Amino acid sequence: MILILGLIILIAAVIIGVVGIFGNMGADHALGTGGDFSIFGYHVMGSTGSVFLAGVVVGGAALLGLALVMLGVRRSARARRGAGMSRREAAAVDRERDDLIKQRDIARAETGGPVADAPGSRRHWFGHRTAPR
Repeated sequence: MILILGLIILIAAVIIGVVGIFGNMGADHALGTGGDFSIFGYHVMGSTGSVFLAGVVVGGAALLGLALVMLGVRRSARARRGAGMSRREAAAVDRERDDLIKQRDIARAETGGPVADAPGSRRHWFGHRTAPR
């Protein structure tokens, strides 16, 4: 969600900046000689300072959008990396469990005790399960 919001803000700021640059070229739009600066029908009349301030606002919006995009990318990368580590940790735990089961079976075989048929199998009191799980 953060990524999408950041992309929307960034794209809007870029569009406004490009329209402001290419829509106000030529001698008619010179601010010092009574011309005006317009973006999507909004006219900025006055000094170059007011146009500069509008540019700072658009640049700030673009920076905010870029920051949100980077935050969203970082979050999703961290989530993917965390999921990969969880799978690796689960595989390591499974291997350790299988090793312990093998060691237990070897120890029981050496002492003459019963050996499990499969990892995780248990003897049931009545010999079988009544219903599959």
